Amino acid sequence: MPAIAWDDSYLIGIPRCDEQHKHLVLLLNQAHDAFVNNSEAHDVPWLLNELIDYATYHFIAEEKWMSASGFPDFNMHKAEHDAFSKQVGIMYQKYSNNDPLVLSEIFSFLNDWLVTHILRVDAEFGKFLEQQNRILSRNDLC
Repeated sequence: MPAIAWDDSYLIGIPRCDEQHKHLVLLLNQAHDAFVNNSEAHDVPWLLNELIDYATYHFIAEEKWMSASGFPDFNMHKAEHDAFSKQVGIMYQKYSNNDPLVLSEIFSFLNDWLVTHILRVDAEFGKFLEQQNRILSRNDLC
């Protein structure tokens, strides 16, 4: 069973961003499945690294889009990305130090953070761009 079942309510209306969010959910689900199914010892760390690397790639892309669009909550959004990266780094370090109990904590954190971040914070960016497009469309008509 996946950690997160993708739902179209997670779409924020920015196709490239939505595709990246879907990929993040896929990677989280693959890592979670490997953990739950007691896959080979190297699968979970490899998949977690893949997820963390892709999240970093996604954050950089998303922040570029926000900066280029003049998104007013850019600094707050970037601070959330930075806090996420720091927290995941701390938890992954514990895991690397052979603390097996931290894996449950990591998956719980990733699941909660990803869903909450997409539905609350990223959705605001989607709404902002939608409003900007409406303003531009109206101006084009004048």
